[in-house]
Amino acid sequence: MLVNIIQIIAERVLGMRIVSLLLLALVTFGTIGCSGGKESTSVIIDNGTENRQGTQSQNTSNKNVALVMKTLTNPFFIEMEKGARLAAKEMGVNLIVKTGAEETSVAQQIAIIEELIDDKVDAIVIAPASSTELIPVLKKAQDANISIVNIDNQLDTEVCRKMGLVNVPFISVNNEQGAYLSARYISQKITTPTEVAILEGMTSAGNSQERKNGALRAFKENPNIRLVAVETANWKIDEAYAVTGALYKRFPNIGAFFCGNDMMALGTIKYLGESSGRKQVLVAGYDALDEAKEAIKQGKQAVTVEQQADVQGYLGVKYALQILKGEQVPPETLVDVKIIASENIKE
Repeated sequence: MLVNIIQIIAERVLGMRIVSLLLLALVTFGTIGCSGGKESTSVIIDNGTENRQGTQSQNTSNKNVALVMKTLTNPFFIEMEKGARLAAKEMGVNLIVKTGAEETSVAQQIAIIEELIDDKVDAIVIAPASSTELIPVLKKAQDANISIVNIDNQLDTEVCRKMGLVNVPFISVNNEQGAYLSARYISQKITTPTEVAILEGMTSAGNSQERKNGALRAFKENPNIRLVAVETANWKIDEAYAVTGALYKRFPNIGAFFCGNDMMALGTIKYLGESSGRKQVLVAGYDALDEAKEAIKQGKQAVTVEQQADVQGYLGVKYALQILKGEQVPPETLVDVKIIASENIKE
């Protein structure tokens, strides 16, 4: 294996923003599948407050790269788009951004991929709503000589293998470890017998399963914890609000929740805020949304996880362009995660 370290540093000049990209590891392999050897990278992208302009970046190249995300109703994906647009601007490619209406809009993502195949784009960077259901249409895209890069939620490696979807690099974080750290943070505060619950995302999504498993691992370490429920709220605020209410009817003494993303954590917090006598419930989230950080400052949420959505978007476009140039990219790149709680959150 050959490892090349690339460091790109752009310094702030006369008030212009800083863009600092550190430690991008490029690993040469003979064949890349849906998964493979892991590279961990820490990359910081400062996108400032630049607004999105239209649906495409400036066309400075004949290479058309499509970014397909789950939705823009979750601020996490807005940050992902910012990183992708920065990469497209720096590297001179035409970026096309497409999203579903909701994080569960699998059929809509499939239709988007079909459209991109008809449009003969050069590459697709996909954050799939489902780890399995997008694979057939992505195989169709690959057969049409469209390069595929998988970000955020990993495509099922076994289904990829069976369907022949190969050479697809994956960029994300260690979701299981990030969730473990988030759940452990609240677990360590539990010193008496306490009932806890887990709200997971879309059950067909690999990252949802990984986060659930990480929380389960953390909770099992504390003998004071009794897990009473694992329920899906499909990544959504409103569903989390309703599920939390339903859980309290069954288990009125729940003292802590791990929520697989901050949207669900905010739904749980909303219910708790409207329910008298439930002010000391610990809530752990994931995604480091601004709303979640504010909830942490106010003492309503205990912890969240920063997983650098902008970096994932940036690297997705970067890898797509490298593949189109015939260059090798790592089969799997894991971006660093960071726990954000009251003691380290910025004012």
